[in-house]
Amino acid sequence: MTGEPFSLQLRRAAEPIWAAQLAHPFVRGIADGSLPLEHFRHWVRQDYLFLIDYCRLFAIAAARAPDLATMGRFADLLKATLGTEMELHRGYAAELGIPRDELEREIAGPTTRGYVDFLLRTAALGDYVELAAALLPCMWGFAEIGQRLAEGPRPADPRYAAWIDMYASAAFAELASWCRGVLDRLAEGASPSALAAAEAAFLTSSRYELAFWEASYRLERWPA
Repeated sequence: MTGEPFSLQLRRAAEPIWAAQLAHPFVRGIADGSLPLEHFRHWVRQDYLFLIDYCRLFAIAAARAPDLATMGRFADLLKATLGTEMELHRGYAAELGIPRDELEREIAGPTTRGYVDFLLRTAALGDYVELAAALLPCMWGFAEIGQRLAEGPRPADPRYAAWIDMYASAAFAELASWCRGVLDRLAEGASPSALAAAEAAFLTSSRYELAFWEASYRLERWPA
């Protein structure tokens, strides 16, 4: 390994995917407020389901953690996601006319199902460094997108402005930084094969992040 942190090596490898995320019309539509609410409603529904399984990923990460400090922090992330972030989604849903019971009955679309199944399979069967790499693109990517969008004009729609504010916050950036630190520490003692698997997992999650924007932009549904 070089002296560069492993997380930055992965970020560089994924640059075309991450650049495509930032340029995606769904993300740009949030930035300038032009995204039709129907597409945002689709995202809120699907991301709510995603977060349920992302919480399961945090629970597995806590259970498999190599030390008590890491175990405790992933337990804190689980609690924060179940509370703050999911409550924000419930608030969005209410503002968008989506009743709570309807939100809970939502069916995961093909991209959502594929992404969470990949994450949970990696968490159950992969090395811990692979788990850490797989969960990172979601948190780090949202922090980066939030910060980039916050540099521009605020959208007039307060729902889109609140979305940007949440993911651009210093608290969210700190969580992403901590997860990067976990990955970098794990990478220092990992075998070449484990690092290769971690890189593949990071790239796969990055591709799913891009696919998630596209799914809501296309209002993706199961064909039958």
